[in-house]
Amino acid sequence: MPTIRLLRSCFVAHVLSLLLCVPVSAQESDGVVSTPVGVVELFTSQGCNACPPADRFFTELAARGDVIALAYHVDYWNYLGWRDTLSNKDNTKRQYAYMRAFEARSVYTPQAVINGRTHVNGADRAAVDFALSTLKSAGNGMKVPVTIRREGESMVIEAGDTDLGGGLPASARVVLAWFEPPQTVDIVRGRNHDRQVTYWNAVSAMQTVGVWHGKSQRYELPVGEMMQKGGCAVLLQGNAGNGLPGPIIGAAMIRDGML
Repeated sequence: MPTIRLLRSCFVAHVLSLLLCVPVSAQESDGVVSTPVGVVELFTSQGCNACPPADRFFTELAARGDVIALAYHVDYWNYLGWRDTLSNKDNTKRQYAYMRAFEARSVYTPQAVINGRTHVNGADRAAVDFALSTLKSAGNGMKVPVTIRREGESMVIEAGDTDLGGGLPASARVVLAWFEPPQTVDIVRGRNHDRQVTYWNAVSAMQTVGVWHGKSQRYELPVGEMMQKGGCAVLLQGNAGNGLPGPIIGAAMIRDGML
């Protein structure tokens, strides 16, 4: 319906304006979030009928500016009559890796993983906000400063120096997560048929580009490699053992158009 599309277009424009105008305390002048409150990773699917409320809440998280919000569209609901247009098997693998790290029995959607340390129902606003605030107050927030900036034809990532006390891992992987620009999807089949949903920060690829060893380190990548999609997040993530994802102790994000 044209009226609905117009309203959604206005809503997307409004959210994008918020993303580009977040408080200075949470964002550097060049548009790089370097001191976020935390990282929220939402595992979701266009084929999951419990996910639309979580997707709407996620849009608000993405607009906050002080949270690194990433959406991982999984593929295990695709058999229900609708293939999630943003899903990929690597997102599903990441969720199963978290399941093993948390010693859980199964995966579910919508699942929100907070700082790589705990998980809650992604549609439960109170639970997500409580996890973010309690992890931060307990010293399990973003303790290592991470910045991204452009130098000529290079993107420079810097992970700061910090005391290794307070439960921080002795080393962490420097993980890049590329995500798509906002996309409005008309779902015409499956459990969410006849819905139109706008999805933000849908992760399309991930890559480990280095290891942080507790001291200030610099990583340099070509601009073209860094900015392949709608944007890129940098996660400083520890190891939970056996190569499983562990605590996220630092993060930053940059969007296309912020350079």
